[in-house]
Amino acid sequence: MKKKVFIDGSEGTTGLRINERFEKRDDIEILHIPSELRKDPEERRKYINESDITFLCLPDAASIEAVSLINPDNDHTVIIDASTAHRTEEGWAYGLPELGPSFRDNIKNGKRIAVPGCYASGFIMMVYPLVKLGIIGDDYPVAVSALSGYSGAGKKAIAMYESPDKSNDLFAPRQYALSQQHKHLKEMKAVCGLKRAPLFTPVVDDYYSGMLVSFPIYADLMKKKMTPGEVRDALADYYKGETFIKVMPLGSEEELSGFYAANAYSGRDDAQIYVTGNEERLLVCSRFDNLGKGASGAAIQCMNIVLGCDETKGLSL
Repeated sequence: MKKKVFIDGSEGTTGLRINERFEKRDDIEILHIPSELRKDPEERRKYINESDITFLCLPDAASIEAVSLINPDNDHTVIIDASTAHRTEEGWAYGLPELGPSFRDNIKNGKRIAVPGCYASGFIMMVYPLVKLGIIGDDYPVAVSALSGYSGAGKKAIAMYESPDKSNDLFAPRQYALSQQHKHLKEMKAVCGLKRAPLFTPVVDDYYSGMLVSFPIYADLMKKKMTPGEVRDALADYYKGETFIKVMPLGSEEELSGFYAANAYSGRDDAQIYVTGNEERLLVCSRFDNLGKGASGAAIQCMNIVLGCDETKGLSL
């Protein structure tokens, strides 16, 4: 029997990408709300409660409202929330199953799943295992930088970047979140168990999608002093058998002439991790699509886990 799926916020960037990934699937039935009623709470209530799985591709306040629309006697609808609203909330599974068996089990058995933020996904897939394995301490002074395509900024920003009359500053990389108050910092700190929030430098640039997140490490500040090769091997072992996170061989950046293109994984739903540097200063980088493993791809992977089917079904690897 087909599972009934409702996408609340289907006209946003993440919702549209989820719809695209469902085009060739024969195991689900999409519930389509009339466009003129997509913001009507009672109409949304009807679709949410009729569904087996509802994706929330909404601003935080609208996602919180959507959860409140679930009927008290509804014990069947699984909510997969792509907003920031519930990522550190009690009772919500964090949708990055590669972090460990408990994460995957919580997704499989839970009714409330929070999809990680795009920047947070790249950060956590690097930092979480390094803390868990005792390679860096939870008190390490973490600083991270990231480069993203403009699609992550939403429909209004996309329209600005794709306008024939766009301003000159949109042709250049633009740093933002200058107050160190970016909305992903909360989950970055909480999920990794860090004692303080990272120093975070996000940059948006004039290309559609793709993301590169970089975490530099001073070897003499590591809890276990390790070479780049040893850190690479530790991460490769941690993610052994995982399909969506590939830890690249040491030195493989040389095949790229020593350059990482942040848009190289645009259109894909998996991620790469590279470890470079030397015995004094190491650099760990993750590369993926902010709309893929950083949003819609992760949401569908979580749905596949809930349904008990191949995690890669309908996804681009």
